[in-house]
Amino acid sequence: MTTRFNSLLSIRPEISSAKIHDETSAEEAFQNKTLRPIIKLQHNLLIAVFKNYIVKHKNVFSNLSLEKQINYISNAIQKDIKFRNALKGMIIGQFTVEEYELYIQNSSALNKRMMTIVKERLIQSIQLFTPTEILQKV
Repeated sequence: MTTRFNSLLSIRPEISSAKIHDETSAEEAFQNKTLRPIIKLQHNLLIAVFKNYIVKHKNVFSNLSLEKQINYISNAIQKDIKFRNALKGMIIGQFTVEEYELYIQNSSALNKRMMTIVKERLIQSIQLFTPTEILQKV
């Protein structure tokens, strides 16, 4: 157990801007201590998964305007439950047992925070979802 715990924590990137103060809520503390580092660690995997999602959904993404591409990302995360659950699994799978026990106490609020961060990262990486980039990486 300790080996897995230490291994998981040792590979996570540090995010200097993710501060935890005395007045920080439990959800925000979990977000800054656990979710942000894991999502940053999993960034390349999340990009690859979304590229595959685009291909599996007939490559319509590249024909959309920037505004519609942003909406496409939001809708994929909010409305495609299978895709959303796959994303959550990639993140939850990196939790320690202790973090998972904290997570299940307020999973609904933490899931919202998790998916918001993932959505922001995908939108910030939107230039990676051009047809050329998608074909090279899939």
